[in-house]
Amino acid sequence: MILRSARSPSAATLAMWGVAGLAFAGVPANAGPVARRASLPLAGKIVGIDPGHNGRNYTDPSYINHLIWNGREEEACDTTGTETAGGYTEAQFNFNVAEYLAGDLRAEGAKVVLTRTTDNGIGPCVTQRSEILNRAHANVAIDIHADGGPADGRGFAVLEPVADGPNDRVIGASKAFGRVVLEHYHDPTRMPVSNYDGTDGISHRDNLAGLNLTTVPKVLIECGNMRNSTDAALLVRPSFQRLAARAFAEAITSYLTATVQISIK
Repeated sequence: MILRSARSPSAATLAMWGVAGLAFAGVPANAGPVARRASLPLAGKIVGIDPGHNGRNYTDPSYINHLIWNGREEEACDTTGTETAGGYTEAQFNFNVAEYLAGDLRAEGAKVVLTRTTDNGIGPCVTQRSEILNRAHANVAIDIHADGGPADGRGFAVLEPVADGPNDRVIGASKAFGRVVLEHYHDPTRMPVSNYDGTDGISHRDNLAGLNLTTVPKVLIECGNMRNSTDAALLVRPSFQRLAARAFAEAITSYLTATVQISIK
């Protein structure tokens, strides 16, 4: 479904950008197919989506556990991800949301690049995922995850990169995008901001390859805590997964169609 009117960022967010408002291209009723395509809000834009982990990572621990360089230190190629107490996997959640999001973005005219296209594979490593989105020259990218935090902890967190060399030029843009994601996700889903990770829903991370090595504006979102029974009851629902995807699509559309594009520096 085409998002005819994505919600605008708050006045505070716009003031932070120095943006007066958002502009969306209209689609004349008598426009031909090419004209309609050109006037979709995300026509000509490339959006990267990284659904964290993969459904069969657990079957090849030697591969998944081998060490890679994340830009600052060594970390594992990937992990299996977490799961709910009932066994619903984070990998499945991430993939479902990514698929819904990809559909929404394509309807908006975007070219979508996914780091994996099934949930029955192994990998790729986190370094390779970053490279896929960098090589695509994505205008913006989002890593989709759900957390395995303490059982009494609730909420979501937007993880933003810390400058470490490769990502220096996209720190400002990533931070601006992260705040748009936070705003758009919180309101419709009613998922609270995390009470155990970050501050006011934002967590700055320097130990993740996907953020350390990015050369495109990117954030990672932990959509909720799968080890918390209240969060988990929401995360497993297809209706919530669709709502989350729609929220991300609106955030991406708002960010990429701002009348003054965020500078990369």
